[in-house]
Amino acid sequence: MTNKDVFTEEEWAQLLRAPMIAGMAISLADPGGPIELMKETLASLRAASSPPSNEELLTAVSHDIMEMSQHRQNPMGHYKFEKGTQAGIQILEELSAVNEVVSAKATPGEAQAWRAWMVAVAQAAADAAKEGGFMGFGAELVSQGERDMMTRVAKAVGASQ
Repeated sequence: MTNKDVFTEEEWAQLLRAPMIAGMAISLADPGGPIELMKETLASLRAASSPPSNEELLTAVSHDIMEMSQHRQNPMGHYKFEKGTQAGIQILEELSAVNEVVSAKATPGEAQAWRAWMVAVAQAAADAAKEGGFMGFGAELVSQGERDMMTRVAKAVGASQ
């Protein structure tokens, strides 16, 4: 059982922003309009609020994310990423760094659950809004760019997909 006390303040901030970053990776993979972005962000927040298991670490992170959102605080904190083509690389590097922290400090079961959770958050973002098409016609639920990013997110967090 791993709790907040095991992590430094910066590591805990990384853990809190990781689910939102996993969702953001999908949004950057195939940028849509503001409505699609809002749907993907809300789906990421919902998935971050309900981890797929009751592991202590996941529950603690989820609880803090929900508490922050109730107080209108951003779980992303002051995290900034480069605009343009480097954004996806930077986000994947951040997810990889968080995975290293979790792998080093959490139990193996929690680390595995963490990886599955990050992939689930990214999938929730991908499923949140249709991409492409014209006025809703010909749009697809998950674009090829989003599928490719899902594979990259899974690899970055050390999960098999």
